[in-house]
Amino acid sequence: MLLADVVTTSQSVAATRSRKDKVAALADLLGRTGPTEAETVAAYLGGTLRQRRTGLGWRSLRELPEPAGSPTLEVLEVHQRFEEVAALAGPGSAGARTRAVEELFGRATAAEQVWLRGVVTGELRQGALDALVQEGVARAADVPLAVVRRAAMLSGSTVAVVVAALTEGEEALHAIGLEVMRPVLPMLAGSATDVAAAMTKALGKGAEPGAEVVVDTKLDGIRVQVHRDGDEVRVATRSLEDITARLPEVVEVARALPAQRFVLDGEALALDDDGRPRPFQETSSRTAQSAGVHVTPYFFDVLHVDGADLLDAPGHERLDALHALVPEQHRVSGLRTGDPEAAQAFLAGALEAGHEGVVVKSLDAPYAAGRRGSGWVKVKPVHTLDLVVLAVEWGSGRRRGKLSNLHLGARDPEGGFVMLGKTFKGLTDEVLDWQTERFLALETHREGHVVHVRPEQVVEIAIDGLQRSTRYPGGVALRFARVVGYRDDKPAGEADTLETVRALG
Repeated sequence: MLLADVVTTSQSVAATRSRKDKVAALADLLGRTGPTEAETVAAYLGGTLRQRRTGLGWRSLRELPEPAGSPTLEVLEVHQRFEEVAALAGPGSAGARTRAVEELFGRATAAEQVWLRGVVTGELRQGALDALVQEGVARAADVPLAVVRRAAMLSGSTVAVVVAALTEGEEALHAIGLEVMRPVLPMLAGSATDVAAAMTKALGKGAEPGAEVVVDTKLDGIRVQVHRDGDEVRVATRSLEDITARLPEVVEVARALPAQRFVLDGEALALDDDGRPRPFQETSSRTAQSAGVHVTPYFFDVLHVDGADLLDAPGHERLDALHALVPEQHRVSGLRTGDPEAAQAFLAGALEAGHEGVVVKSLDAPYAAGRRGSGWVKVKPVHTLDLVVLAVEWGSGRRRGKLSNLHLGARDPEGGFVMLGKTFKGLTDEVLDWQTERFLALETHREGHVVHVRPEQVVEIAIDGLQRSTRYPGGVALRFARVVGYRDDKPAGEADTLETVRALG
């Protein structure tokens, strides 16, 4: 298949706001895709490369060769070129990378060059998110969307299941299950403004008066999914990145548990000498180990134990299995109650201990991998948002020479990001030094004192509320925004959407 076919479909998807028309365009191309190309085409339609890192950015793509007059690039050929670029390292790699870019982009048409630059830099605005690609796969393969979604969640991505869907259909997708040592997308929590509302949402309509929920402490750590198979242990982040080598303490705890095969869901965080959580930045730092910061795991769910899959088991069964497997010192503290006042008191205690809030959980809900629903509902008294840094301004005064004021954006469901405001509050000197180095590495171009960057870095922002604004395209602006910490554990694709932000108003 020619890359031009993907680019044409991408342009068609970007040109319409109709979800139905977007899905139809995606399904049409997927239906014409061969099995050897399907994974790459699915990734490209979702606006991503299959390579996690290529070493390419706006700087290396500023000046491109003259475009080709007609399309000749094949999809698999493009994928292979990026594989080769991603493998470059060591002396001479910069020059080799430049030559590879010139060769690839020199064979691309003008439209293909625009598309390739967008997909490399993460700024491809085509309105085709992963959820839409899943709908396209379901339609092209003539299988229920729910089956595609479940298979993608259990295998870790849509790309991982597209071949099975298109070539073998529904039966092959049903055969995809939980595998120990293969991370699955984590279950996510909805949100509520207070504990009583969270309990009502988690219990659902028709719940008996006094029906119980579990109220778990919400820890501000790194989400970890821990797999063990005998002596082998794997630790993955919420984005499924393998961080086993960086968390030896977690591996040690996992090996000490009384089971040979299991999958646990939890958080890892650094504590001070009094047992209070240290700043998230310390927990998430890739150099935490060498700096002597000890990280402790706390688990709140279990997905598998010694041959028994628990994904579809109700919450109370998973909770019993968790208590049987994990000792109290490594379990997230929680309260089982049907009393809103008791739940409120538990929240107050969690906040007093320095934690973010609580997560209210249904005792009947299964583990909905990769989904954000009403089975889990978080309550955080201080509103926080995970936003993406779009640009940074050079500081003045004692911040001269450092990148300071952050331009913050929410994710647009149609593609790209929508700016909501700026902030320089909450930044320590250490963070200023770090972010100056980080954002200069992500720089795309400058406008006066503003350094524009690739939209990759997620930052957690606390706000006092929202206000209407004609200054920003989203129609709202952040009130008293300040930095809580950078979220290196979250990709930009998991940042909060504009709809989530508006819902706070």
